[in-house]
Amino acid sequence: MGCFAPLHQLLRWRSALVALVLGSLLAGCSAAAAGLNGFQSADGRYAFLYPTGWTRVQVSGGPQVVFHDLINSDETLSLVISEVNPTNDLEKLGSAVAVGEQLRRTVIAPKGSGRQAELVEASERQEGGRTFYDLEYAVHLEDRDRHELATVVVDRGRLYTFAASTNEIRWSKVKDMFHQVVVSFTLLV
Repeated sequence: MGCFAPLHQLLRWRSALVALVLGSLLAGCSAAAAGLNGFQSADGRYAFLYPTGWTRVQVSGGPQVVFHDLINSDETLSLVISEVNPTNDLEKLGSAVAVGEQLRRTVIAPKGSGRQAELVEASERQEGGRTFYDLEYAVHLEDRDRHELATVVVDRGRLYTFAASTNEIRWSKVKDMFHQVVVSFTLLV
């Protein structure tokens, strides 16, 4: 019986170690989402996370969904849904850089808008069998500079553009949270 005691202790230590590792992983996951709330569209098509303390605002003739920070009201989160050819997928629209540049020229800083924008980074990722392009912009306005993160995805003839924006002064404080929010955008159907 004495030779089984070390094995029994080893199994107990192993179980304790597994519990500790799993607990740490789960705590890390919940800490990563701390300060974020979930949003799901009424039709169940999409969902995303948004920062706690932000409020949804109704905008007519603009994005389908807009949230902004109650304290720093120029920090925004928006979702624009545009119609595209139903046979197109994101890759048919171009590479991440090409789509990012097109959005820069037509949406973020179109001619005559008084804005200038630079595509800082463009990358591609696969999520749930879909291709997403993640984009980062530095936007120059006449009176201030801003920073914007966006993700775009095509599904069933719709181009979803989900973006978070802030002034450049706050960028270093919110960039990790904004990244977490932007990549949380998911299509549910």
